[in-house]
Amino acid sequence: MPELPEVEVVRRGLERWVAHRTVVDAEVLHPRAVRRHLAGADDFAHRLKGHRVGTPSRRGKYLWLPLEDTGQSILAHLGMSGQLLVQPPAAPDEKHLRIRVRFADEVDTELRFVDQRTFGGLSLHDNTPDGLPDVIAHIARDPLDPLFDDDAFHASLRRKRSTVKRALLDQSLISGVGNIYADEALWRSRIHYERPTAGFTRPRTAELLGHVRDVMNAALDVGGTSFDSLYVNVNGESGYFDRSLDAYGREGLPCKRCGTPMRRRPWMNRSSYFCPRCQRAPRVTS
Repeated sequence: MPELPEVEVVRRGLERWVAHRTVVDAEVLHPRAVRRHLAGADDFAHRLKGHRVGTPSRRGKYLWLPLEDTGQSILAHLGMSGQLLVQPPAAPDEKHLRIRVRFADEVDTELRFVDQRTFGGLSLHDNTPDGLPDVIAHIARDPLDPLFDDDAFHASLRRKRSTVKRALLDQSLISGVGNIYADEALWRSRIHYERPTAGFTRPRTAELLGHVRDVMNAALDVGGTSFDSLYVNVNGESGYFDRSLDAYGREGLPCKRCGTPMRRRPWMNRSSYFCPRCQRAPRVTS
């Protein structure tokens, strides 16, 4: 599932190609793609027509396109395989094309939502006074947000009385961090994924946040992480950060810092990758 860098890459592409254009027509080709829009496919398509798209926005992994002068936004759930593509109208339809949006201008492109596994979709929601779709108002700010409060995060981390990777993936505490970038930041910080959060000092938290930001910015610079063709930018290009990963997916390969073979452990229906020497497991106390 895309994490913050991948979603931000898509947001930037939409800002370039879709922002400030007026919808002339919307076509829902598969009802499951708008299942979160409870009024149905026809209502979704009708409510888009004639409205101007504002600047696409993001919080963590969540992406939305505000409709100017309506107080509503199109929330995009990319799921496991959702893609927002900008294509010429004459381009052949993708095999898994679910939604098409056309615009009332002379720019020869349209917006397409393509989703092979149909776990994602688009839906229309009312905005909060802060401009967020109301269904994601509970989502915390992400570490690249200028208004992210490091001190408040540290205090919440200490109160959480959890383990550090669970806390990093808690979207009500810090948004945008998923399995890949959690493993990468923890490796850079030399912290084991099961380390209890209650013992974190303020400098240790600051160091961890610094690595979270560094790894996300590095991924942004190369278009995010793409392990297959399911995650792509709006122009269909894949990201290349998978070539720079230090931990994730490197089971059995030597740690880039000390040479010890990297390990993988099952974790919450996922996997955690770590160096057993650089990231020593916490002691178990009775």
